Amino acid sequence: MSASRASLDLAFELPEVETIRRDLEREIVGKKIKMAEAASMKCLRRYRNRKAFTSQLEGAKITDVRRAGLYLVIELSTERLLVVSLGSSGSPRRNANKNPTVAGTEVVISFTQYGQLRFVDADGTGQMFVVPCDDFSTALPDVAGLGLDPVATPISWTEMGRLLLQKDVKLKPLVTDDTFVVGIGDIYADEILFEAGLRFDRVANTLSTQEIRRLHRALVGTMHDAMKYRGTSVPERPFVDPFGQPGSYAGHLKVWGRHGDLSERSRTPIKRIKFRGRWTYYCDTQV
Repeated sequence: MSASRASLDLAFELPEVETIRRDLEREIVGKKIKMAEAASMKCLRRYRNRKAFTSQLEGAKITDVRRAGLYLVIELSTERLLVVSLGSSGSPRRNANKNPTVAGTEVVISFTQYGQLRFVDADGTGQMFVVPCDDFSTALPDVAGLGLDPVATPISWTEMGRLLLQKDVKLKPLVTDDTFVVGIGDIYADEILFEAGLRFDRVANTLSTQEIRRLHRALVGTMHDAMKYRGTSVPERPFVDPFGQPGSYAGHLKVWGRHGDLSERSRTPIKRIKFRGRWTYYCDTQV
C-alpha cells in the first residue's frame, strides 16, 4: 500500500473498502469453508502454487471480517488470517453456487451452507494470502505506519488540529498520504477540500482554528456520506459491492470530474488543474 493514494492510478478508497467489509461481515461470518479454488496465480503472488494457498482455507470457519487500512482481514478459526488487497480492480462477490462465473474470477471459496465468496480481478491488481495471526505485522509492515482512520477510530477536531499544525505540507498531498489519514485518494480529497473551503495547495500549518474545524467536519462528513451511498463508481474507476451493485455516491460529487459545471457555492465554473501530475478539481471559493 503506497503512502500517497493520489500518486496511484485511481484505486479504491476508504468508503468503498469499508462498504465491502460491512457487507462481508453480515454475509460470511459464521460460515465454514468447504473448498477453495484458484483459477491462476494472478492474485497469489506470494505463493509458488495454488494448492499452497487453497489448502490453508479448507475446513476453516470464518469468525470475523475487519479492516486494516485498505486491507480486508478475514479471521479464521484456525488462528490464521485471510488478507485481501483489492488493488485498483479486485472485487469480492457473494454468489449462489449456481450463479454463472463471470470473466476475471480468480478465487472461489465455497461454504458448507449457502453459496460462495468469489474474488473477481480481471486486471490482476489485487492480492490474497493467508498468514498466521501472530505474523500479521511482519507480513504487512506498512500497516504499523498508517495514520488516522476516520471510520474505525473517530478523532476530535482538536487532536486533528494538533497534527495538522505540525505539518509544513500542502493539504492535498497531506490528505492523500496514508501515514496521515487512511484511504483518501483524488476523488474524496477534492470533495473534502471543497466542503472545507480550502485550496489543495494551502499549507497545513497555516490553518486557523475555524479552518481546522471545517476540515475535520468535511473529512468525517464526506466519508460517512460516501458510505451511506455505498461508495463511488465512475467510468475511470468502476466499483461494485459484493452483490454486484455499483456505489451511487458519484451523483453527489460536487467538484471531482465536474470541471466546467457551475459550482453550487459560487455559480461560477468548477476548475481543474494539474497538480503533482494529476488532475485536481476545485472552486474559486476555496482559499
